[in-house]
Amino acid sequence: MKAVRLTAPKHFEFIDIEQPQAIDGQCLVKLEKVSVCGSDIRHHYGPIKEESAYPMDPGLPCHELAGVVLESRTDSIKEGQRVIVIPARGTGGLQQYVVSDPSRMIVLPEQGPLDEWLMCQPSGTVLYACRKMGSVLSKNVVIFGQGSIGLSFTMIVSRLGARNVIVVDPLDYRLEKSKLFGATHTINPDKENLDDAISELTGGLGADITVEAAGYPDTLNLAFKHIKQFGTIIVFGVQADTFVPVEHNTWMNLQPTIIPTTGARSGDPIGQIQDIVALRERGWCDPAPLLTHKMGFSEVQAAYDMYEQRQDNVIKVVMDLNE
Repeated sequence: MKAVRLTAPKHFEFIDIEQPQAIDGQCLVKLEKVSVCGSDIRHHYGPIKEESAYPMDPGLPCHELAGVVLESRTDSIKEGQRVIVIPARGTGGLQQYVVSDPSRMIVLPEQGPLDEWLMCQPSGTVLYACRKMGSVLSKNVVIFGQGSIGLSFTMIVSRLGARNVIVVDPLDYRLEKSKLFGATHTINPDKENLDDAISELTGGLGADITVEAAGYPDTLNLAFKHIKQFGTIIVFGVQADTFVPVEHNTWMNLQPTIIPTTGARSGDPIGQIQDIVALRERGWCDPAPLLTHKMGFSEVQAAYDMYEQRQDNVIKVVMDLNE
């Protein structure tokens, strides 16, 4: 089967590898759509690693994938069903077929474009984080970063009844997109004074809840700087470095509740995605507008370059493995 691997920083090559075989309790899935995630860029595609790290294993880096079950050797998943697959750690979806077991598969409705349903994968991980923050009714929420994760936070907390959904991002096209997802106020920190803007919107107190959805040291510290005393901070963005500098005195003075969240390591990697699929199906929310670009599998290099360089107002790019 056809697969892709990284042979050097930011350099893919196509190879032919043996098609995997399902064993008892597993399914063979023909992948149809895969999407690029920011963590793919930050931890695999973008950084320059030791020479011994290359070539990487086939299929990496990609963990947002959807396809059709070709063979099922389990009673809980049927052949022909459309599914999102959460690949096992250390494996990826830049290949035509994968095997998985039901504990890492989300069955999708029969109707609707598969690439749109795939957007439930990142939004589902955000739903897990939103459950950790408690009630947002009548609260001021500030979200740092409006990529696909930040926009998913905006979509969910706005529907959960936040008083103000204040979003911060240096890219105007993302801020414009956030209005479609429910942002009540947008701030470009490169164009206006962030401290003054948040102070005015929160009555000088700071936000009840801040969300770090960008994964940079500066935005992490901003999430602490702009929280009200005894507020709640959701840390979602994964930093590139193991250790990052923090403003310790701010933490001590404001004494916030700090909640790191990683849905994939929650012990139930599919439950929150199943829930967001159900919520979309009944019309409560729709993450499909995250999808801004569609490309073929043959354009994998261009897709990852587009995402990394934020070309053409990209939010999410999905590749069709049949093209």
